[in-house]
Amino acid sequence: MRPADRLFDIIQLLRSSPRALTASAIAGRLEVSTRTIYRDIASLQASGLPIDGASGFGYVLGPGYDLPPLMFTAEEFQTIAVALDLVRRTGDRGLQEAAAAVRAKILAVLPCQPAPVAETPFYVWGRGASVAPAVCMAEVRDAMRDARKISIGYVSRDGIETRRIVWPLGIAYFGESTLLGTWCELRQDYRHFRADRVQDLVILDDTYPADRPGLLDGWRALQTAYEARQTSFTS
Repeated sequence: MRPADRLFDIIQLLRSSPRALTASAIAGRLEVSTRTIYRDIASLQASGLPIDGASGFGYVLGPGYDLPPLMFTAEEFQTIAVALDLVRRTGDRGLQEAAAAVRAKILAVLPCQPAPVAETPFYVWGRGASVAPAVCMAEVRDAMRDARKISIGYVSRDGIETRRIVWPLGIAYFGESTLLGTWCELRQDYRHFRADRVQDLVILDDTYPADRPGLLDGWRALQTAYEARQTSFTS
């Protein structure tokens, strides 16, 4: 987790808690050390946030600090709610937990809304990818954001094991599987890898070339061509 994201999450935890939170409780929620939380709290206090408390007693966010309310129409909020529910179908636990957190944050800062707005009348079938990814997809997303190469151990459909260095470009979620879209250094071409067949993953220090928009355009063109073929087969 990036430091800025962690600081924001600390503020959200303090805002939503009815009682003081200890550093160890916050550390447990964010999966970092207690020492890191002490340092972050000190940083937030130094920046002017009214955080009261002390080590061993817990911390509270005092009055006088709040985030500006989000202003959504009923239609806009229901659109967001449906989109967040669709994330359940990805089989990606990290995204599912993040979606739940996003919904809670939005509800926490929305002005008072009628119950029908908060409870959307739509239902998203919860069944998604039949096989869960074998590796942590949050690590893949981190590598994508930082344009870092990754080394993967992969087992093909025929059971052949290979080691590849790839440039992670995107993730495609389908009903039956999750695909990692990459540029493969071995094949010198775009390649897709099923996430449930990636046996291990290492984020490398090397970054891939700066022309990431061009790489993404090429990958998206492949997706568009694939979807066009599927449509022609079924029409």
